[in-house]
Amino acid sequence: AGKLYQHAPTETSQATLASVSPVFAVMKFDKEGNTTYFEKKKTELYQELGLQARDLRFQHVMSIATRNNKIIMRMEFLKAVITPEFLLILDYRNLSLEHWLLNELASQLAGEGQLVTYSLPFEFRAIEAILQYWISKLQGRLNTLQPQILETLEALVDPKLLSVDRSKLHFLLQNGKSLSELETDVKVFKETILEILDEEEVIEELCLSKWTDPQVFEESTSGIDHAEEMELLLENYYRQAEDLLNEARELRVLIDDSESIIFINLDSHRNVMMRLNLQLTMGTFSVSLFGLIGVAFGMNLESSLEEDPRIFWLVTGIMFLGSGLIWRRLLSFLGRHLEPPLPPHVLLKKSQPTARRVEIKTSLKGDTFGLSRSTLTNQ
Repeated sequence: AGKLYQHAPTETSQATLASVSPVFAVMKFDKEGNTTYFEKKKTELYQELGLQARDLRFQHVMSIATRNNKIIMRMEFLKAVITPEFLLILDYRNLSLEHWLLNELASQLAGEGQLVTYSLPFEFRAIEAILQYWISKLQGRLNTLQPQILETLEALVDPKLLSVDRSKLHFLLQNGKSLSELETDVKVFKETILEILDEEEVIEELCLSKWTDPQVFEESTSGIDHAEEMELLLENYYRQAEDLLNEARELRVLIDDSESIIFINLDSHRNVMMRLNLQLTMGTFSVSLFGLIGVAFGMNLESSLEEDPRIFWLVTGIMFLGSGLIWRRLLSFLGRHLEPPLPPHVLLKKSQPTARRVEIKTSLKGDTFGLSRSTLTNQ
């Protein structure tokens, strides 16, 4: 009774875990490209494959690992298990992913596509197909962002614009965030492949058929090194990711340079407006200064000047002329202090001709020899 009591909670917990374990929608591809669909619980699936539960865990970090002669590839929403005989795609219900699975992957695995590894074992074709899909996915994201960013920058960098359209700035900010996410994804892709390239044992483990099929092992020992082929395959996609990252960095540098140009244009227009405001202030000061004459004559004080009809035009002319002269003087003063300083004038000395240098050198030698001879004679 005690033993039955001890085993009862364990069986109950296992039944509970089995009932709540997730169900995978699995798409299976064999060597000929034939496709089958089925659903299976996570516990049953990893037990059949001889894997651990953590190997089929959901995660968005890219990783390529081997366990029990099986390759496990995770790339965000793409999770795949590769064996020497078949390929399993887990949770394939994604619009873009399902389109690729149905239209391209089956033919590539059967050797009908444009893959370089069609003459190599099945796992080579599967790895290359998945890496090619992922690098094309990243390239498509960059091809979508690049024309949008260039068009927005071309509209913002126009020097004729006195103000910046905030909607375009908001659009550029969103594209900049998408570009940063793309750079992060490409870096993760590069680092994952680089970690494999740095470990020769991992590269050997990726060659599954080399250790399971005796014929493949004999071919590898007779001249076809599958580890080198796998290394070349990974290096190819590492270089493609590096080129893609360089393009994204160039686009990022272009955004930063364009931001600098936008700030320079805005500062230039701001300086023009400040200069115009200063000129109008100086003109107002000039008119106000000589307007004191009109104020003095408008104080209703009696004098002999108000009886002469020519005095009005004379005083008005003096006011306008004096205001114009003072304003002109202030503008010239402002111009002298706002002009940038001239660069220092560098005088380049003309080098002497070669023949002249030879003559001077010979004369110096002759003088030196003469001095030495005269010194010896005196001694």
